[in-house]
Amino acid sequence: MGSPVELLLRGGTLVDGTGAPGRPADLAVADGRITVLPPGSAVAAAETVDATGQIVTPGFIDVHTHSDALAAPHGGAPPGGPEAAEAIEQLRLAPLLQGVTTEISGNCGTSLFPALPERLPDLAAHLRVTFGTGPVQPAEDFDAFAAGQRPELRRTHLASLVGHGTLRAGVMGFAARPPRPEELAAMCALLDRALAQGAAGLSTGLIYPPGTYADTDEIVALARVAARHGKPYVTHLRDEMSQVETALEEALEIAVRSGAPLQVSHHKTAGRHAWGATLRTLPRLEQARADGVDVLCDVYPYTAGSTVLHAMLPPWTSDGGVAALLERLPRPEVRDRIRADIAGGVNGWENTIGNGGWDLIAVAAAPGHPEAEGRRIADLAAERGLDPVDYVCDLLLAARGEVTIISHSMREDDVRRVLASPLSMIGSDGVPKPGRPHPRWAGSFARVLGHYGRDQRLLPLERAVHKMTGLPAGRFGLSGRGVIRDGALADLVVLDPAAVRDTATFDHPLRAPEGVDTVVVAGRVAVRHGRPTGVRAGAVVRVR
Repeated sequence: MGSPVELLLRGGTLVDGTGAPGRPADLAVADGRITVLPPGSAVAAAETVDATGQIVTPGFIDVHTHSDALAAPHGGAPPGGPEAAEAIEQLRLAPLLQGVTTEISGNCGTSLFPALPERLPDLAAHLRVTFGTGPVQPAEDFDAFAAGQRPELRRTHLASLVGHGTLRAGVMGFAARPPRPEELAAMCALLDRALAQGAAGLSTGLIYPPGTYADTDEIVALARVAARHGKPYVTHLRDEMSQVETALEEALEIAVRSGAPLQVSHHKTAGRHAWGATLRTLPRLEQARADGVDVLCDVYPYTAGSTVLHAMLPPWTSDGGVAALLERLPRPEVRDRIRADIAGGVNGWENTIGNGGWDLIAVAAAPGHPEAEGRRIADLAAERGLDPVDYVCDLLLAARGEVTIISHSMREDDVRRVLASPLSMIGSDGVPKPGRPHPRWAGSFARVLGHYGRDQRLLPLERAVHKMTGLPAGRFGLSGRGVIRDGALADLVVLDPAAVRDTATFDHPLRAPEGVDTVVVAGRVAVRHGRPTGVRAGAVVRVR
């Protein structure tokens, strides 16, 4: 190569993201693109990274995040002052420090777009509760969403799905009813426009209002729009607990009827009535794929999940949106009905507490109530002499609905089976809110490589990297990413395979991993010797 390149990564073992065995190679970076060189090539470079004894991989792709609002326009400063602002900056850094260079947001049916203009104000409270970083301004379409992202805050690249719940609320509000024909047509039109502008696919969260109010036919109609664009239908199943197999059949039906590729989000079988069900769900997915259904899944490497607290309540409590929920919760008869529904179940409702118990639910984030964070609901209620439902309703009212929880509901053998499946890729399902968020936001990728890959020998290194790079890039149409080859985009990770490990815990959820030395984003060194450099080179990714 003639003139000096901007960056040279010398002496490492290339694990290129395809699943192929690692091989010695040097990498040159110029104008944000990669050239693969023989080891020891004589190349002049403005900056050289010595990768001797380490592996060089593509930047990791987190296929399942809820980080939509971390660099989005807000209607005001986040509550909590400078301390909260610093906490949010730590949340922005967490994925980068473990090697993530691209995040896919808009999952579980909630994105920051699209909506009819007249519905935008109604979405604000819903998005505030979901994302927990202060008032968020929703956007009419993907173009407006992309324009609103603040580049000075972006540490990583960001793609986004179209969230069905946001789309539905953006056309017909939060009513628990089927859409009228003209409303469904409007939803299809908004979805079509967003996908044409570069959104990555359609997502649903069928346990969350308003998505839970949709029937199968509604989702099929929308998934057909995604299919026309060659983009996936990505679903948080209607039930991941006792009815997980029935819910999986619904997802497969939607894929078959619509023609859209199917991505099963954070596949799990949670709650005591579903433990061990991966022995049946994974073969079912493999059979469906053999029968011609383009189905894959993602998984995070923990036995606990995380979501909003009001998702633990029956769906009727959220009919009409956040304001209606908060209006109902003080009433004794509403609380009695919630208790009865948890005890007896409601047809079509996942009922996390009925499948586990309040002793398995810990508070992750509750603005204004740090004393609750990190503690179990059952214990908090008992200390106050309250029934857990009364405590939950009181906490939701005090925090204006903005409470996030961690649910210890899975079994290790199920997690291991999904991680090992050839159909799975890695997603953190990170919910980046101040407080005590789930450690998966800071630890998922290092944990797969270190604990499950190296220590437990569940996955060979090359296959683990493939699940984080080439496989998700292919699934979501991320051209130029996920595989190291000549001309690929220069998003790269240098790490020590013998040292990489997660250190984040439920008590210290944002501790950075060990063993990740260098992270390159868009050809610029964003992490050096495990520490951020201050580079903010992330951009919004459009999928065409």
